Amino acid sequence: MPNKKIRVLGQLILPGETHQLSLNIAKLHRGSTIEVPVIVSRAKESGPTLLLTGGIHGNEINGVEIVRKIISEKYHIPTAGMTICIPVVNVFGFLSQTREFPDGRDLNRVFPGSLRGSLASRFAYHIVKEIVPHIDYCIDFHTGGDSRFNAPQIRIGKNDAESLELAKIFGTRFIITSAKREKSFRETLNKLNKKVLLFEGGKSLNINNEVSKIGLTGTLKVMQQLGIRNFQKEIATLKPLKETTYLVSDSAWIRAKFSGLFHPTIQLGQFVNVGDNLGSLSDPFGYFEKKQKATFAGHIICVNQSPIVNQGDAIVHITKNEAL
Repeated sequence: MPNKKIRVLGQLILPGETHQLSLNIAKLHRGSTIEVPVIVSRAKESGPTLLLTGGIHGNEINGVEIVRKIISEKYHIPTAGMTICIPVVNVFGFLSQTREFPDGRDLNRVFPGSLRGSLASRFAYHIVKEIVPHIDYCIDFHTGGDSRFNAPQIRIGKNDAESLELAKIFGTRFIITSAKREKSFRETLNKLNKKVLLFEGGKSLNINNEVSKIGLTGTLKVMQQLGIRNFQKEIATLKPLKETTYLVSDSAWIRAKFSGLFHPTIQLGQFVNVGDNLGSLSDPFGYFEKKQKATFAGHIICVNQSPIVNQGDAIVHITKNEAL
């Protein structure tokens, strides 16, 4: 209801208002408080509430960039419902350009958190208790870890018809259905009956303009579908690619047969057959160079771009079971 009183982090959010709030429940060991900006914008008309989050892993910068763009272009201001944007959830990791919290824990493995737990766990607890109750939907932006570059993809839970429909509207080439990772943000939101699209694209400590464009365009399309705001002109300007969408229910990594320098010869999104060459592995002294071949057929959805790999490292991620 438009007249319903909504308080976020103690701030009354009236219809038609936008507020920048702070989630500041955690301190560093030297006593300084780290404030996490939370931008809340409420329309005069009623509608659903969408949460946009980036940087749950502090070094996954491309997700931060997507949410930043949405705010800087004022796309987050709704004509119906409400948006909550947290561009950098893990400000601690963002400042140090690391994945984890200062306590060494992965924030995305401690949800729903605990009021008396570790620093990361306490932070997760306050997000779940103070932000999540207000939302209906969430788009959570991630990248591949370390040097692993993910093709733009949406990850959803299995047997979730509404999320699948929203994922198709988002418009990535690949939609991955997977079991929910224990104690992840996505698993916690699903248990609370919130719909989540997890966007993966790019790699850590990197901003890729094409990935950003796909993430931005997809978000506007979902916001329009939910009735939060009409973005027909903006979407037309962005000119999203019309690609075949593959629904992927299983995938696996090809691992390095040898330690050494990795020279990939395949491209993200490429289809490979059994026996196709994926690249080569060589020692740094010129004594050997061995081909790395595909052991099963599928599309390439992630490539390890690290020039140096160890035997057994995951180097190429390939779909196994997919449907149009």
